[in-house]
Amino acid sequence: MTHPYFTKTRHPRVLAHRGLVTAEGEDSGIWENTAAAFAAAHAAGAEYIETDCQVTADGDVVLFHDANLVRLADDRRGVHEVRTRELRALFADHGGLLTVAEALSSFPEVRFNIDVKTAAAVDPIGPILVEDTHRVLLTSFSDRNRRAALASVLRAGAALRPATSGGSATIASLRALSALHLSPARILRDIDALQIPERHRALQVLTPALLRAAHRHGVEVHVWTVNEPEDMRRLIALGADGIVSDRADLALRTLSPR
Repeated sequence: MTHPYFTKTRHPRVLAHRGLVTAEGEDSGIWENTAAAFAAAHAAGAEYIETDCQVTADGDVVLFHDANLVRLADDRRGVHEVRTRELRALFADHGGLLTVAEALSSFPEVRFNIDVKTAAAVDPIGPILVEDTHRVLLTSFSDRNRRAALASVLRAGAALRPATSGGSATIASLRALSALHLSPARILRDIDALQIPERHRALQVLTPALLRAAHRHGVEVHVWTVNEPEDMRRLIALGADGIVSDRADLALRTLSPR
């Protein structure tokens, strides 16, 4: 049965990668994964936003990609070392920090794809998502963290588990099994989507065999991170169900029915 996360929305899917930072937003110093970036994605018509979570020194689950502040703030501290109020102050002039709970309440029409970046987020994220599992997909490069986060949500009392996308081990297994024409039924049990790069180094990850295997088991395939219109059209023509893009505005225009 199709998870509600995928119902009554456009196909192919366009997932706004960490929101949308337009050229104007970049000039204004807007950062990814902020309230301003999410508002821009929503205003552009994005139904799905891809984001990431880390945990602060106060135990708050915040939307932040990196394990530390080096890239955005030239600060070598890990997110787990920084108090939430200090992180808010850092984000104040760059679009505004969001916790997972704040994102869900501030953007009630958006469906969120949340990448659990740290094991520290596994337990606290459960109660946060209980009322919104119909519009959340949980994923992680670590299948262990992904499964633990799903269990945390159900343990907190959710009637419906969030949708989920397989982690690195799941993707590698499917890639191998599909190449050998072996059934991936066991590894795709309870998997709703696979979010993959077209290639990883020298390996072609997205293949016709992988697409066929995923689709036979009702699993969608989304390709990241795709920013050129020619690539968007080509990947959808190959059979991908959606793309993750830094340019959700461009992707929506490119992939909209004529």
